Amino acid sequence: MLISFLNAVLGLEGPRVIVEVHILEPYQAPRIPSLKHSFLDVKCRDHRGIEFVVEMQIQYVEGLEKRIQYNACKAYVSQLASGEDYPKLNQVVGITVLDFTMFRDFAHYLSCHEFKEKVTGNCYLDEIRHYFIELPKFTKTENELETPIEKWCYFIKHAGKLQVIPEKLNSAPYLKAFELANRANMTKEEWEAFDATAVWIQDQRGAASAARKEALQEGRQEGLKEGRREGVIEVARSMRREKVELATIAKTTGLSIDEIEKL
Repeated sequence: MLISFLNAVLGLEGPRVIVEVHILEPYQAPRIPSLKHSFLDVKCRDHRGIEFVVEMQIQYVEGLEKRIQYNACKAYVSQLASGEDYPKLNQVVGITVLDFTMFRDFAHYLSCHEFKEKVTGNCYLDEIRHYFIELPKFTKTENELETPIEKWCYFIKHAGKLQVIPEKLNSAPYLKAFELANRANMTKEEWEAFDATAVWIQDQRGAASAARKEALQEGRQEGLKEGRREGVIEVARSMRREKVELATIAKTTGLSIDEIEKL
């Protein structure tokens, strides 16, 4: 499934396709829910040595763009042990699936970001490349699905609401993906962790939405700012109730340790 997804995002065909991957950091359901906003992170290396950092992000947090670039750069430099030569470094590709719109200047849902020389437009520094899938921009219906990337995006966006498997996804590797989506292989502990995280995420969305609506009703910019802060404070309170570390709460909400301790 991962190989199919990577080939679809990168548009690889024929002799260029990825044929093998090694998972470097296997994903495990969190034992403590609400530890972070991103629920899925996978790092893998293909048969050519290229590393992929795949992440799903369900809501925007301050500094997200910088963190995504940091993770890719960290994966790049960590390839070298002390004393090894730079030629041993391999390309790193970051793939981020977003449940919100990050780039509002264009309408396409799949975007590729890389270093380019300003005058020629050519890419000479291609060691780190970023791909983003913005799910709100993907609006194709089942009947319009043609390419593998369209099928994967449709699966990711709609699998949780489907009652039957769509005809165009009734083949490998999508059938296996649906099997896992049904959570048939989850233990009771894994399901409880998954369910608790989903509930927490929904609570935070509700708190943020309520804060925005309250501020907008005031019709003043000051009210909007105050509403946002109340939403942040409510998130921090919820994380404290879940016994999340203070440093993690501070990084997530932007509040100081002193402010958090007073909640």
